[in-house]
Amino acid sequence: MGISLQDQLLKAGLVDKKKANQVRKEKKQQNKNAQKGHGKVTDEVKQSAKAAQKAQAERDRQLNLQRKAEADKRALQAQIRQLIEMNQISTDEGEIAYSFTDSNKIKKLYVTEKIQSQLSKGQMAIARFDDGYALVPNGVADKIKQRDQDVIIFISDAPQIADEDDPYAEFQVPDDLMW
Repeated sequence: MGISLQDQLLKAGLVDKKKANQVRKEKKQQNKNAQKGHGKVTDEVKQSAKAAQKAQAERDRQLNLQRKAEADKRALQAQIRQLIEMNQISTDEGEIAYSFTDSNKIKKLYVTEKIQSQLSKGQMAIARFDDGYALVPNGVADKIKQRDQDVIIFISDAPQIADEDDPYAEFQVPDDLMW
């Protein structure tokens, strides 16, 4: 095997023995520090690992918030569905067409005369339910509105109080004028 560069430099007289020992010590120390993890390279790796861990934690937190919001939304929809199912009023034998608007379209529900009267007085409301509509009492409609404004389609304005000075208050509206 050949002579090391350090030995060659010593023989040539370009480096003294003291300087060669100092360089050897520094090299050993660098190797020792690198093995223990004291090097600059390992610090950068640790910092990048910590940054990646923080970024992952933030992504996980955002994902959890999104999942929670979706779960809350589903819970509200389930509550609304349950309120409508439990308080829905049947309109099976209705013969009178009651017209209302839904998204700028006129829709009709066939109801009884009693239900028509309650709808016009504001005692009942029309709610969107599945692919159709459901009639619910006004109190339930208020609870549904608190949860989601878009489910309740129609609630008549406050009950109309007859004007004392109305000269036509005694006369009933003919059936053919009702729509």
